[in-house]
Amino acid sequence: MSIPLFDVNSQEPLFDQAQRRTLAEAALRSITASTARARGDDFLRILVRELAEALDVDYVLAGRLIALDDGTEGIRTLALWGSGAYQDNLQYSLQHTPCQDVTCQEMCFHGSDIQRRFPLDSLLVGMRAQSYVGMPMIDTEGRTLGILSAIDTRPIDDNKRLLALLLLSIFSARGAAELQHQERAQQLEAMVQQRTESLLVAQTSLVEQEQMAALGSLVAGVSHEVNTPIGVALTAASSMASYADQLVQRLAAPKVSRAELIEVADALKGAAALVERNLTRAAELIGNFKQLAVDQVSEYVTDLALHDYVQGLVSAHSPELRKAALQVELGIAPDCRVRLAAGKLSQILSNLLMNSARHGYPQGGPGKITICAGIETDAAASWLWLEFADDGIGLAPAVREHMFEPFFTTKRGQGGSGLGMHIVQTIVQQQGGQIRAVEGVAGCHIHIRLPLSS
Repeated sequence: MSIPLFDVNSQEPLFDQAQRRTLAEAALRSITASTARARGDDFLRILVRELAEALDVDYVLAGRLIALDDGTEGIRTLALWGSGAYQDNLQYSLQHTPCQDVTCQEMCFHGSDIQRRFPLDSLLVGMRAQSYVGMPMIDTEGRTLGILSAIDTRPIDDNKRLLALLLLSIFSARGAAELQHQERAQQLEAMVQQRTESLLVAQTSLVEQEQMAALGSLVAGVSHEVNTPIGVALTAASSMASYADQLVQRLAAPKVSRAELIEVADALKGAAALVERNLTRAAELIGNFKQLAVDQVSEYVTDLALHDYVQGLVSAHSPELRKAALQVELGIAPDCRVRLAAGKLSQILSNLLMNSARHGYPQGGPGKITICAGIETDAAASWLWLEFADDGIGLAPAVREHMFEPFFTTKRGQGGSGLGMHIVQTIVQQQGGQIRAVEGVAGCHIHIRLPLSS
């Protein structure tokens, strides 16, 4: 409760100078104690209430200086106490107001007739104000950040002015510190956000590079694999030419036996079959690789015969898998059909296959990879579940804990980027799925759930 300093009828002081100093000190201690633990907007809200109580005025506001759309200066209140309660914050122009002088870093005091002095200030009219005391909130760099103002519907005596200016000058400095802290916190947050975005861009670029490197490795393997059947087909085609020459020579001879013709015909038939078989194998490899390459840059959602799709993807990786002496066994029903982004599924399985080939068998194979999949449905959606397992060295606890983190690798300095499993986790999470490494089993065992499109 406030203690009046003056007789409301005679305007004579109720206390002498020493007593007024004591009361001012008491008011200062009271406000300081109330606001000591508060920060930011909470501090300003408590401050305007306590100042209104201590000064016995109807309104106290704390506002931040802003630039309005028309280029003029304005105030956006951060805390406003009026008529015994907190009021909604508001925004107004400083033109034709007593606050316009405050922004010039000058104290402003009008003991009475404030509406007559500033007839264009609609805010004062709405408050039915008679007196005004304002103090700028200036930061440590000398900038005006806002204002702290006390407004009353009664005149303020010059003697009471001393208490108002004392309290406002002290707490405007504290308010400026809070505003400056908020400003610096926002700048720091913006800087952190900017650097986070830069890191995300850099990480995205590295992920894309890793995906291209994996695709490049696949290209090299497929190229080597395709060369073998094409080379066999070329050799068989050359043999066919030789057999054709023999056939022409024997037909041009005066006599030719049936057995000789059958012998040459069988040789031609065998060579043709060899050409066809090897060119078919090359075409399958190229087709699987083409599908894999197209899918991995596509977000297209499509219907998949899951067994055939995964089998084709495994075939595209057969050079790397054969080099590591790994066999792949599928546990997927032949009639299992799913609808999802095929490219995302191919990226997931490609990275898992290459992770097993490169990390699961440090001493080399032979080894076996098992890929099982099926569909499960709950009340909310349908899901594709995937179980990927190898019988390699497995995951040590330290590896399991960090395996999905970017740049974590057990092949540091040996060509490992540490992005393979992070890419898998990122894709799964982007699709709204879940991924985890299964504990307590031999080898590496990964469980994945992906939502299916309707």
